Parts: sequence; C-alpha cells; structure tokens
Amino acid sequence: MDRGIWALWYELSDENKSEYLDWFHRVHVAEKLSRPGYLWAAHYELGHGGSRFKQVVDGLHHAREPGLGRGGGYLALFGGLTTHTFLNPSPGQLARRQSPETRRMIGLRREIYSCIFAEETRVDGPDLAKRGPGITPGLAIQMGNFNVASPEAEDDVGAWYAQYRLPFVAAMPGCIGARKLLATAGWGKHSILYEFVSLEEREERFIPHEETAHDPKSWTARVLAQLRHAPCSPAVGRRIWPAVQT
Repeated sequence: MDRGIWALWYELSDENKSEYLDWFHRVHVAEKLSRPGYLWAAHYELGHGGSRFKQVVDGLHHAREPGLGRGGGYLALFGGLTTHTFLNPSPGQLARRQSPETRRMIGLRREIYSCIFAEETRVDGPDLAKRGPGITPGLAIQMGNFNVASPEAEDDVGAWYAQYRLPFVAAMPGCIGARKLLATAGWGKHSILYEFVSLEEREERFIPHEETAHDPKSWTARVLAQLRHAPCSPAVGRRIWPAVQT
C-alpha cells in the first residue's frame, strides 16, 4: 500500500512553464517512478478553490516565517510504500546526484515548499472506484498542511477529524477518499488530502460543509482557530498529469 507521500508545492514563471512541464511529465516523473518503492505520481495545477472557499481561507491563520515558500502554482505528489522510500536516498542526497539538465530544470522552481508524510489514517468515499489510473489520486484535490497551537488543541483537532470531518467525506457523493497525514520531514506536522471526482462536485457538496466555519459557535470554527497553516495551504488543484482520460 501507498503509506508514504512526498509533496512539493512550487511556482513557475510564465516564460519557463511550457519547457518545465514538458520535461517534468515526460522525463522526470518516469525517472522517479523507476526507483524502488515509488508507486505513483500526480501533478496538479493549483488555484482552483473558488470565491466561496476564499472566504473560508481568508479567516485562517498562516505562517509567515522566512524561508517557507508560498508554492501557489503547482503541487507534485509522489506515493511510496513508506516514508523511507523518499529517504533512501533522501531529497538532499538526490540533489547532489542530479544531472545538469535536472539541476537546471529544478532551478526553474520558485517559492518551494515540501514535506514527506506518513499516512495516519484514511477513509474511502462513495466514488472510490473513480480513483486512478491505478491508485493515483483523483482528478481534483484539496490539501492542507498545518501545525496546531498546543498539545491540548491537538486533542480537539484530532477528535474533529475522527468524529466529524472524515465521516462526512466518507459519505459524501463525489468524494473518492481522504487521507490524514503526519510529517516525517517538513514544517507542518499535520496534513489532510481530500480527493474528488471533479472540482464541480467539490464546489457543490464540500464547500457548504467548509462554510460551517463562518458560524463562530461551530466545532469547525473552533478547530480552524487553533491551526497555523503553511503559506501554500490549503491548496485546491486540478490534475494535469496523468492526463485526464476522455
């Protein structure tokens, strides 16, 4: 099973976008997937949250530390057997072995933010069968990465996921599934990855659930007030690789 995820948020300039994406999808992904333990790769174009979700995001607390990239353009996800798939060799060790072409292309990335996650738990949604190809995540995702204010607050946040949020998405039409993740490497300890069959299904069925945060007396509002998100979080993406089959 794919219990490890390496996530990389970043941005590209308009002038380099076409060249980089061609290389990433044609060359780099294939090279990654040739390594032992790598099971899948998925690449998402970000910025598809919509205006209603922006009102929710505007109420969140975000980290502003120097060195934390904003990563608002793209999200690359690699799935592995465990986190050790991505630590043997580690990203730093891989960087020292890069070819000149790989070094040049990776140098085009800006506002980089990355984490290696272990899966804490997952739920399957009613549309699990629409995951794919294979076990590749769905065509539309939402991914958050954050720290929690205190150990006491983590108790409340964990209960909210276990009792409220994850049971909701497990029953929500249009949901493929969700994974609660914990960081082995990276700034944000906690992460959540939701998969949807489409951005439209997410907008219609998931956003009203998110909007309960506007009620200051709600459990959701209390939980969100205790989170400190990475600058790139939460991100909403449309999958651009593997290509959508029509």
